[in-house]
Amino acid sequence: MEYRALGRRSDIQVSPIALGCWPFSGGEFWGDQEDANSIAAVHAALDSGINFFDTAENYPRSEEVLGQGLKGRRHEAVIATKVSPRNLAPGDLVDACERSLRALQSDYIDLYQIHWPNWDLPLAETVGALDGLQSEGKIRAYGVCNFADRDLTEMMAAGQCISDQLPYSLVWRSIERTVLPMCRENGIGVICYSPLAQGVLTGRYATADDVPEGLARTRHYAGERRLAEHGEPGLEEELFAAVSKVREIALELGEPMAAVSLAWLRQQAGITSLLVGARNAEEVRRNLPSLDLTLSDNILQRLDAVTRPVKEAVGTNLDMWYAPTRMR
Repeated sequence: MEYRALGRRSDIQVSPIALGCWPFSGGEFWGDQEDANSIAAVHAALDSGINFFDTAENYPRSEEVLGQGLKGRRHEAVIATKVSPRNLAPGDLVDACERSLRALQSDYIDLYQIHWPNWDLPLAETVGALDGLQSEGKIRAYGVCNFADRDLTEMMAAGQCISDQLPYSLVWRSIERTVLPMCRENGIGVICYSPLAQGVLTGRYATADDVPEGLARTRHYAGERRLAEHGEPGLEEELFAAVSKVREIALELGEPMAAVSLAWLRQQAGITSLLVGARNAEEVRRNLPSLDLTLSDNILQRLDAVTRPVKEAVGTNLDMWYAPTRMR
């Protein structure tokens, strides 16, 4: 297994695939989920060399289940969790961190991330609290999620931010415009969420109507869908036209579509790790072939070309779910 430094200023080494633990929550978006299957996914990840696990206080029970899965094996894992924007005032942040530590059954968190910016609170005060937690050994490092140009610039000026977690996939490429180049230039690690566009890039769905309601709520889909909140027309035609062409390239290579999609993303300059959700051990193992797949420059360019219409249709808004954007 290849390991990568989590940002230029960090000595934390992480696998290029991370286990995204939001599905452990089950519920409306993910459906029924047995804790035993989630714990088996954690064990399968560790056994395969995946050492990076991402969760959040805002994912119901996810931290708790991850903590159970890491019993006796905490030393093998790099845990990233997130503090919600409502808890970014210094006292609230410290309390939130303590709750996460208890849920995770750990004395420390490797990477503590601001889940979304809170523009009503001074960022310097939040950073001061993060610095305090770091000096106490409660967290090893801190980063951000969903910070675009303006907020990331402010964060870099305020403290030792080592990473930014953002949506990035073949069919969601907005970060390529400005944020990804900024991260490359400043040595900020980039953690990609939704690298398979919530299952679309696995080839699982033939049309937009096949996508479960809980997933068909991003700006890819029509705003009239029941759980969508963005109010935009969506880009379903462009999305599934691009997916069809990605599928053709994968068939030509004789590789799973998901493996090709993940390999393309893994080979983009400046990318540290890809968050891949898994609900059981088999789903973890299903994504491992992408780690052994290296795409030629020609294939990389072809994948870029067939998905570029989706990139143009998405526009400059990095937010997958809302318009106007919650990122600036």
